[in-house]
Amino acid sequence: MAMHPVRKQRLGIVVFILLASAAAAAFLGFALRENINLFYPPADIAAGKAPLDRKIRAGGMVEEGSVQRASDSLKVRFKVTDYSASVEVAYEGILPDLFAEGEGVVVTGTLGQDGVFRS
Repeated sequence: MAMHPVRKQRLGIVVFILLASAAAAAFLGFALRENINLFYPPADIAAGKAPLDRKIRAGGMVEEGSVQRASDSLKVRFKVTDYSASVEVAYEGILPDLFAEGEGVVVTGTLGQDGVFRS
């Protein structure tokens, strides 16, 4: 039993659309893989589970009494804690209005060899 030419053409179009969609999804996934910022709590960073020199996000609470502001620049150092471990963060720039000790924070940056998170 031979397939009707119109049906064969429709099947070819459907197969082409499926293959093109799969290729587009693969390219999109490959392109976005480099830009994904993974989230790590301070306990995972302290345990060495976070990658070094790769853009990641860390979150927790700003540790009370840990904020140190430079007098001559916009550099700030503080610690982020999840109450089981702490990570030191070096930040340069204007802090958000809601930034305060004892408040929650999410920082984006890289973890250096020295264990300091640069944001």
